[in-house]
Amino acid sequence: MKTHEAAEQRVLVLGIGNVLWADEGFGVRAVEHLARHYHFPANVVLLDGGTQGLYLVHHVREADILVVFDAVDYGLPGGTLTHVEGDEVPRYLGAKKISLHQTGFQEVLASAAMLGDYPQHLLLVGVQPVELDDYGGSLRPAVKAQIEPAIALVLAWLSRFGINGQRRERPAQSDAMAAAIADVERYEAGRPGPVEACRTGDARVLFTSGCRLGSRPAEAGSLSIALDRRAMDAS
Repeated sequence: MKTHEAAEQRVLVLGIGNVLWADEGFGVRAVEHLARHYHFPANVVLLDGGTQGLYLVHHVREADILVVFDAVDYGLPGGTLTHVEGDEVPRYLGAKKISLHQTGFQEVLASAAMLGDYPQHLLLVGVQPVELDDYGGSLRPAVKAQIEPAIALVLAWLSRFGINGQRRERPAQSDAMAAAIADVERYEAGRPGPVEACRTGDARVLFTSGCRLGSRPAEAGSLSIALDRRAMDAS
């Protein structure tokens, strides 16, 4: 277990999720918004963790304080914002998994604990998704509206440890942030309509007479198996 002094505590603010599946992208969009509008001391790292799963282990192991933004199925009305701390975090991540990355992040936390580098303080800020089955879709309004409250919650929680984010006079801009997928406004504005880009499955293909869904047995042809009887006798 790490025992750094307060002034040396390493802080990781992590957003996880998949921006290509509508509200599944909440965590990533939240940390992007935080990075654009706030700056922090050098000991604070803001990271878009996407769906990297176990590749995030070394980042988590280095953190004394870990904050995670994510879309989590709490079984609540869509757009509901909630948070849990400490030992409750892994349990909530696994309560109702909405994607494979949640299982992956549970393993990240378990691996960090096994290696003896589990964060001393852990906060999960999650929002109940409204819509997931919309490939290429953006956040639904009820979920998008929770980005600012989620950030306010995190800022207040971090201030308990003497870690204060300062709001920028103007939003930060970088080459990465300028990319269409990283800029949520550009991403939403540039999305093709449902005629040009299907959302869940293209009915023009799936339900036409020329499309036949089914299975057929593969022709095995001649098949021969050679047995090593010496190995069998030795066993």
